[in-house]
Amino acid sequence: MSARGSIVQVLAKMGMLLGALFVFTLLLAALPAHRAPVQEASTQESPAQAPEVDHGRMPGMDMGDKHANEKAAVRDMTPDHHDAHSQHITMTAMRAQIPEDEQRANEIVAQLRAGIEKYRDYHVALNDGFKIFMANVPQPKYHFASYRNGFLENFTFDPGRPTSLLYRKTQTGCELVGAMYTMPKRATEDHLNARVPLSLAMWHLHTNLCMPPRARVRNADWSKFGLKGSIATQDACDAAGGRFRPSIFGWLVHVYPYEDSLDEIFAMHHHMD
Repeated sequence: MSARGSIVQVLAKMGMLLGALFVFTLLLAALPAHRAPVQEASTQESPAQAPEVDHGRMPGMDMGDKHANEKAAVRDMTPDHHDAHSQHITMTAMRAQIPEDEQRANEIVAQLRAGIEKYRDYHVALNDGFKIFMANVPQPKYHFASYRNGFLENFTFDPGRPTSLLYRKTQTGCELVGAMYTMPKRATEDHLNARVPLSLAMWHLHTNLCMPPRARVRNADWSKFGLKGSIATQDACDAAGGRFRPSIFGWLVHVYPYEDSLDEIFAMHHHMD
């Protein structure tokens, strides 16, 4: 093999690794280490019946941190837990709508519906490499994340290629209800607006996180620490002996393309039956 070919292979492998690390950081949880086995579409098990997930160690985070934030992340993904005034959530500002926004939003919805139509059968999503986030924890909706899509979202935007798919558990399996787009936390509001109009959608970023001292993680007072804790400043975190993080994850926005209006499709608060 030529030197050029070897370099190309190395760069390709590095790109795949960066993609995996991005989605891991985004979700703050280790997803299954193995690809889900191919399943027949007639088998209708739900995520809660999926094989046990191996929640491995996250780079840069000890096990106590990881488990605490997994629980908080699940609460944050459920309805009524997004608060535009929360000290741990930064929301994009709503912009005045221009005529092009509605047209662009409708195009995004149309492309998203077309791109994820095959994933109405969640087995197809698993077989295409999507991984269930915290499959063993009951949730109103489950995030199925794609390492590859998350990596590509750093550089390009394809409305039909979301980072995550959102499913609601049913008696017979799962119902596809939406999707999630992501961008790196360094992105500006202009960058976010270029992807999904800020006159219709509110992107959010998790901010001002104080984790307890590593030696006290297991017995920490989670009313003070973590994503739902009362501590939200560097000074208060230092005084408590904690570890402050100005922001975690990246920018996130949920889209529910099967709703009836653009307000409901891009709603920050989405109520599940």
